[in-house]
Amino acid sequence: MSLTTSATPPPGWYPDPSGERQWRVWTGTAWSAMTRSYGSAPDTRRVFDALPLLRALNRVARYGVVGVLGGLGLYVSVLSHWPGSAHPVPTWFAASAMALALTFFFVGSAAYAFAARELQGRWSLGALVPLVNVEVVNAQLTQRLGASPTRRVVSDTVLLVLFTLQFHQDPWLGVAPVLVALGQSFWLRAYLEQMLSGAKGSSVVP
Repeated sequence: MSLTTSATPPPGWYPDPSGERQWRVWTGTAWSAMTRSYGSAPDTRRVFDALPLLRALNRVARYGVVGVLGGLGLYVSVLSHWPGSAHPVPTWFAASAMALALTFFFVGSAAYAFAARELQGRWSLGALVPLVNVEVVNAQLTQRLGASPTRRVVSDTVLLVLFTLQFHQDPWLGVAPVLVALGQSFWLRAYLEQMLSGAKGSSVVP
């Protein structure tokens, strides 16, 4: 959902534009899934505190996972068929695909960097380094959901290293980034649902 008025209101709780008798959070750019039936006045301070993390995680869900893992997959695939290799692609295609892969990768990495910053509460070296920031976000989300971050980070890292180093010899390893992407999407969705349901049951909402 999005506003169609010329003046966009600031983030906060507003009557649900769908017509339902409830409040809904406007993030400043879009309507979120966070709602609450009419009642006491909203605690806007705590709503504002939660919005940066919600926005950062939504960007990871929309652009981060596909950007980083899709970009990495395309990059490794192009290298495996670079002009001069056993099964080369045309030079113009290799150059164009490589540029597209790097664009995807760095856009996705930026989404992960801001999410890592919000989850940690500060900027860190891990948040700024591509791929490392992916594992920082993974570890933070897994830990907050009560699972072992070490096991998850190690398994994802092993899959991506195997894919990067062995894909040219074992094309079936192309499933590795897909498995990692599915796992990341699952944990991200689970944490967002927990965050929203927790907010609905707390004084964050009216």
